[in-house]
Amino acid sequence: MTDRIGFIGLGIMGQPMARNLIKAGHPTTVWNRSRPGIDAVVADGAEEEASPAEVARRSDVVITIVGDSPDVEEVTLGRDGIIEGAHEGLVHIDMTTMSPEVTRTISDRLAEASVEMLDAPVSGGDQGAIQGTLSIMVGGKDAVFERCRPVFDVLGKKVVHCGPSGSGQVVKLCNQVAVSLTNLAVCEALTLCRKAGVDQERMVEAVGAGAGSSWQLLNLAPKMLARDFAPGFKIDHQQKDLRHALATAATFDLPLTGTSLVHQLFATVQAEGLGAEGTQALVKAIEKLAALEE
Repeated sequence: MTDRIGFIGLGIMGQPMARNLIKAGHPTTVWNRSRPGIDAVVADGAEEEASPAEVARRSDVVITIVGDSPDVEEVTLGRDGIIEGAHEGLVHIDMTTMSPEVTRTISDRLAEASVEMLDAPVSGGDQGAIQGTLSIMVGGKDAVFERCRPVFDVLGKKVVHCGPSGSGQVVKLCNQVAVSLTNLAVCEALTLCRKAGVDQERMVEAVGAGAGSSWQLLNLAPKMLARDFAPGFKIDHQQKDLRHALATAATFDLPLTGTSLVHQLFATVQAEGLGAEGTQALVKAIEKLAALEE
């Protein structure tokens, strides 16, 4: 039997993810805070509901991908939230990147209403969402994960059950630490190359075929060189994720020195009013430190 899907949060990531579920044959009901997202997926065959609670009532699985922990709490536990549309067998999959601690709190509250929850943040950016090739990191009960695997398989090509509730969020924060520091390495390599007067495109071609290659080098470096700072993933969103990573590390008295540095470098770009640009705009901070003009 094909699951009835509820989808809440129709932004850069949510719209293409909802479309892929519709294309896969899942009856899909949606809610969003703003009209453009709703209108876009309704045109593709989704149905609209008036609130998260109404979406939940009509669904077997409700997916949320919104801004941050307070947004998830609001659409899940707030007035007209998912919990008010709770029914036996309902599963809530939250794909927002947020606090592991808040995730576990929400999961416990939903369990009291007989709703199972999986935290399932994603990596792969807007292109991964469009192509259905996201990496999905899942926390929650194993049986619930297996029950929802057909839904995950529509959205991603790599789906890993990471452990109990909150584990998916922890793994996603580890991903963001690795992503942001690799991004910084690419920015510094490009800046060194430019300062030395060597062709940057040839450097990317050479390094991209060797041990120094990375997703960031192959995908973000060409955008940096083209001065294309349109967001596949916004700096503001990256900063939110890094704040959660640093806060989680602090609970273990764990210093993340590299993460703290890149967090501050991104902050210098935000201070220029550029937080809505893509994370490749980190190169502007490194160029500024190097006294390089655009």
